[in-house]
Amino acid sequence: MVALGAAACTSSDNSAQLDSWAKSVCGGISAPIQEVQAAQADTGKIIPGESPSALQTRLADDLGKLAAGNQQIAQAVQAAGAPQTSDGTQTQASAVSELNETAGGYTKVQATVKELSVDDQAKFAAALKGVSDQVQQLSTQSTTALQKLQSGQLGAALGKQPACAAPSGTPTAESTGASTGATTSGSPQPKASGSASDKASPSGSSSAGGSSSGSSSSGGGSSSGGSSSGSGSPDASSSAG
Repeated sequence: MVALGAAACTSSDNSAQLDSWAKSVCGGISAPIQEVQAAQADTGKIIPGESPSALQTRLADDLGKLAAGNQQIAQAVQAAGAPQTSDGTQTQASAVSELNETAGGYTKVQATVKELSVDDQAKFAAALKGVSDQVQQLSTQSTTALQKLQSGQLGAALGKQPACAAPSGTPTAESTGASTGATTSGSPQPKASGSASDKASPSGSSSAGGSSSGSSSSGGGSSSGGSSSGSGSPDASSSAG
């Protein structure tokens, strides 16, 4: 009976620690995830009449926000401490490492975008294809990092937290924004006609010369930038970007 009582107390203590850990994680990642979602949505916007130079500046700014957001999410997971599970320390360290790596990747892509020449719109659009592929990979990496926290006891603890409740339109890693040229399958398709902005910013749903509906999901929402930012509090399994 004494042994059973001790086991029950240990189980209760672990549960309380996990709840505290989950509250800290969810409270810390909620705001940066929303910022990441907003940046992802903005990369999907196609603004009529936007010049290649203006598009370049906007995308570079979005990439900077994606870098900062992933770094802030990593800091929140680190600050929450290691959850008390058999592999809690390793899981936390792995997630933090991948998120920081993702942040560094976005910073590198941002530098690439800033260095692109906008003098030749066709070449600029072609260069954005490569950027789109890199952003796609980084978005997937960010999501994978957060999913490490979603299994077993950790996932159950996070699921109890209102701040980690998934809103409709929560982004996933399957897509990036239309402006960077990604479709929902990750294949960029530049638009060959339209305004200067359209020519320079490949649309997520348009084919060459086709209409630009911009409906690639920047993680779940339309690439018009409206719904992918989600509403309410993000869930830890959503793409951080």
